Amino acid sequence: MAEVSRGRWLSSNRRLSLYQYNDQRQQASYIRISPPAWGNGFGKDFMASKKSGNTVSRIKTGSFERRLSLTRAGLFAGTRMASHMATNWLSSKENRERRHREMLSRQAEFLVDELGKLKGSVVKIGQVMALYGEHFLPEEVTEALHTLEDQTTSLEWKAIQQVLERELGAARLAELDVDPEPIGAASLGQVHRARRRSDGLELVLKVQYPGVADAIDSDLNAVAQLLRVARLVSIGPEFEDWLEEVRVMMHREVDYRLEAETTERFRQMLANDARFVVPRVLQEYSTSHLMASTYEPGHSVSSVAVRELPLERRSELGKAALELFLEELFVWGEIQTDPNFGNYRIRIAGEPGCDPQRDQIVLLDFGAVQSYPESFLTPVKRMIQASYEGNREAMIEGAVNLGFMSRDWPQDVLDTFAEVCMSVLEPLLPDQGQWPEHAVNSEGQYRWKQSDLPSRVARQAARSAISRYFRIPPKEFVFLNRKLIGVYTFISVLCSEFNGEELLRSYLYQESETSPS
Repeated sequence: MAEVSRGRWLSSNRRLSLYQYNDQRQQASYIRISPPAWGNGFGKDFMASKKSGNTVSRIKTGSFERRLSLTRAGLFAGTRMASHMATNWLSSKENRERRHREMLSRQAEFLVDELGKLKGSVVKIGQVMALYGEHFLPEEVTEALHTLEDQTTSLEWKAIQQVLERELGAARLAELDVDPEPIGAASLGQVHRARRRSDGLELVLKVQYPGVADAIDSDLNAVAQLLRVARLVSIGPEFEDWLEEVRVMMHREVDYRLEAETTERFRQMLANDARFVVPRVLQEYSTSHLMASTYEPGHSVSSVAVRELPLERRSELGKAALELFLEELFVWGEIQTDPNFGNYRIRIAGEPGCDPQRDQIVLLDFGAVQSYPESFLTPVKRMIQASYEGNREAMIEGAVNLGFMSRDWPQDVLDTFAEVCMSVLEPLLPDQGQWPEHAVNSEGQYRWKQSDLPSRVARQAARSAISRYFRIPPKEFVFLNRKLIGVYTFISVLCSEFNGEELLRSYLYQESETSPS
């Protein structure tokens, strides 16, 4: 494969996928690992990517040490903010606002520096807050937290080897030749390639850093206290509920047995769909802190090889991604909510080891799968159907049922909200007469990349009064919204051109014989 190598995330959430690759912006350099360096099972053809960046010998997970560091940081930041507020009130209104935003930026940068020093679950907590905290945290804070995504120092091989020996035992580990160079590293663990000696099966081992699972609760409490003391967040029940959701997410992230079960479940659900490939989990090499699965190579979504595919084939890949999302939402009620491009690879038909006739999407990393209750799914589906049918009143009713709109709001605000929602679903709706001219090709197909849909929707919402009334949406809606954005982005990067209306209609009315004309 032309571009199989260690890589970089293409989106903001630095979850650890089973393996990561470079995109076309940063070609990998390779070194040949000689058998004596780490075993004799890979032979001369195995290629491993060089490490970039530094390694550390251990992750500091002592709760007292970490709490003390964050408490000191919080007290310092809180004192600095109190001093700022005491002096800033003498300034003019314009200067007060400007100086306050500057102070928030300094506080946020200080916060990120302190979190980055501790690494482990603290860094992951910061990354999750950057992604899902826009409803609770100032913009300056979320922007600063995004810089944590670049802090991916790997753990040195000696420490990883000790984890493998502890999790598998010497006899089981001896069945594998493991490459000591990681092909991916993140805040909670790193990934190594391996080969089984008995049959040459190529694997990837997702290894959790020692101690990070036990540190989650104390780390989250310490980070929350730091935000409070530094006066970077407004305290209230919604913030506390959100913190609990982050806690649940973090514990789910480090439960590799749960991820292994979820991966196998998705593999079974997609077993008869040749458009998708899901790695096979090897339970004999998997534990609660280690997950082994088959190595599934492929191209980056944004690679040159994928970009050079004919439009028809790129559009078919885009349709497959959209249909998978609709299947998750309408049929399974279980959605992989991490839109990270590192979780997808493209296999090109006819290449060695690939399907000879069909391009395929490789699906990786099922640690962020969310199961949705019908109490949430039903109003969401009704809102989507209302958008499809152009029924503003039903759209508003669905939003009210979900709890982030109120019937007491002015009618023009409610109507504008409905219009924005319909705009979001533009490429899936039957009324193509509303599409901008630049979003349609000569054959009447929707041009996902050229449509500039996200920017147009953002401008539409900004011009309205929605933001003054909009409530914090349910956490399930936040995750679902991010997944939808991720699917749209995936299709746009492929430069696909197709109409999604027929696909959506098939799911909306799959249980009835008729649909709106």
